[in-house]
Amino acid sequence: MPQSSPSTVETRSSWIVASVALVAICMAYGAAWINVVALKDIASEVSDIRSIPALASSLAWLGSGLGGILMGRLAERIGVRWTVMGGALMIGIGLTLSTLGPPLPLQIGHGVFIGLIGIGGINAPLFIYVSRWFDRRRGSALALISSGSYFAGALWPPVFERAIAYAGWRQTMLWYAVLEIAIIVPLAAIYLRPAPELPQTAAPAGGASVKARVLGWPPNLVFALICVASVLCCIPMAMPQGHLVALCSDLGLGTAIGAAMLSVLLGAAFLSRQVWGVISDRVGGLMTVLAGSAFQAAAMLAFVFTQDEAGLFTVAAIFGLGFSGIIPAYILAARGMFPASEASWRIPTVLMCTNVGMAAGGWGAGYLYDYFGFYAPAFAVGVGFNLLNLVVVGVLVRRQMLTRAGRA
Repeated sequence: MPQSSPSTVETRSSWIVASVALVAICMAYGAAWINVVALKDIASEVSDIRSIPALASSLAWLGSGLGGILMGRLAERIGVRWTVMGGALMIGIGLTLSTLGPPLPLQIGHGVFIGLIGIGGINAPLFIYVSRWFDRRRGSALALISSGSYFAGALWPPVFERAIAYAGWRQTMLWYAVLEIAIIVPLAAIYLRPAPELPQTAAPAGGASVKARVLGWPPNLVFALICVASVLCCIPMAMPQGHLVALCSDLGLGTAIGAAMLSVLLGAAFLSRQVWGVISDRVGGLMTVLAGSAFQAAAMLAFVFTQDEAGLFTVAAIFGLGFSGIIPAYILAARGMFPASEASWRIPTVLMCTNVGMAAGGWGAGYLYDYFGFYAPAFAVGVGFNLLNLVVVGVLVRRQMLTRAGRA
């Protein structure tokens, strides 16, 4: 008898849910960009020590990674709708607390409320949730929703720069707190219903023994290498994003030019991430990571030697085009290598590692600036971490090729 085509969970509703997730992640991450745009203004209140506001941004990244593991498990129990709505409220509280100023209120507001229980309740739970609405174009869907943080970076910095110039960074945080709650909470309440069950496929004979190894190695060894690679690539990834506005100001280009340049960088990342998503559906997650990481390393090296406005705009756009496909490709690789039943802890763990790298890169660039007085040494260190990432990912890609050839 002719075999019927495999069933799929993908429907029009899948893309509606993914679009809602994109908006929620965009609004959640928008909160963290205020501190980036206002970095020099906030540092001026603590003797111009840039590592203090940079640490707040790093704590938001780190907190959202740790919170993602906790909230991913919680979302499995109570539903993603509730963690997303709760996260939106916590971000509003975190922004309000941050207006009390640096260092401690700013760092607690960003690390605990915006990061740990704010973005942590939104980002990782939505990655897990949306991945369950797709089985054929999962790479494209993950690329779309992971673009939320870069869509936020493209959209909000010029707006925040004008708002800060008009009313100050504190008032800007309060206005944004109201806006993100007003958008995220109703969307989550209306659209984030339980995900469909993925169609079951028959396990191949001897499937248990096959699943015992990944790429010919113990599964947790492969997973550990993915986590290490994600830290290494996100250290340099964070540096231009967290310090480009301040760098432009140092070079005499002005904060408005810096905010526009950051928007170009993240706008290019948002647009190219959709292309990377299609590529990852065809070549797989690991190959996409390798290509994106090589692109990022070249752009980071260019940042070290570029000083003029036109050159920086060009390098910023190239950097955005290159790095944007990396993080969703890690998620796609992990989701494909390991059982769906483990997604609730493996995906948040990978995201936590990417956030550890982002946190280390953002704070480290601020620390190295405070020590040397300019950004070139920090970006050079970033290139070094990027090269280490290429080594680790290259090993994994090589193992994958050997496994497919039956020689692993």
